[in-house]
Amino acid sequence: MYECRASNDPDRNHLSKSPKVKWIRSQANIFVIERPDIKGHVTEVSGKLVLACNMTAPHPAIGGHEWLRGDKVLQTDADSSAFTTYTIEGKKEEHSGVYECVYKTSPVIKGQVNISVPPQVMAYKKSEHGNEGDTGVLTCKNPSFPPVNSWTWYKNGQEPIINGSGRYIIKSSGNKTELRILKLSIEEDTGDYHCNATNSDGFGGAMVNLRVRSRLAALWPFLGIVAEVLILVTIIFIYEKRRKPDEVLDDDDGGSAPL
Repeated sequence: MYECRASNDPDRNHLSKSPKVKWIRSQANIFVIERPDIKGHVTEVSGKLVLACNMTAPHPAIGGHEWLRGDKVLQTDADSSAFTTYTIEGKKEEHSGVYECVYKTSPVIKGQVNISVPPQVMAYKKSEHGNEGDTGVLTCKNPSFPPVNSWTWYKNGQEPIINGSGRYIIKSSGNKTELRILKLSIEEDTGDYHCNATNSDGFGGAMVNLRVRSRLAALWPFLGIVAEVLILVTIIFIYEKRRKPDEVLDDDDGGSAPL
């Protein structure tokens, strides 16, 4: 039992003066209603994912259900059952995330079903190119749930790359990681790089191939065109030089008179 008191007397809390107006008292009874428990789980059946929620008794009257992913409503019904399901076509790896089952009661009661998988790591680009002396940037991401706890980079099966060591800078934030290689070298940096991720359900990884080009690489097409033009001019020049003596001989024969 709880008691609430009210008074507008300014001396109501004074230690030596008696209040002019007595406290007005009232009593209130508080009833605690136990919230029903919702148990959620996921099962795989014939290439489908079945998400289910079950509300334990006793529970308030149910006017229907909704299934949500984020702010998107996936399914709604007016069934009064304490058990509700939502079916997804596909594999866990394709639909990982947090799903909510909403019971239309007063007040609304929500449950949660998680589809959890090991990291499904993807390289932003499977092959990256960089010029010698520039900064190379390799990026990997994980679109699955739960989020990544830790990222690791290594090259061609070597020891893990340590952030800040040598010319390497690693920036990782949740489901994304980035490896920066300063002052690219053709001899040292060309090769395959692996990004590995770990979460509460396991680990996964992806590979990025890095190709480092010489700074002169961009000039090769231009130099090729220049070479073709020089060869063409040389051929024309040689042809013209050989043709002129023949023309002179022809002119001399045409201008001579018979004896």
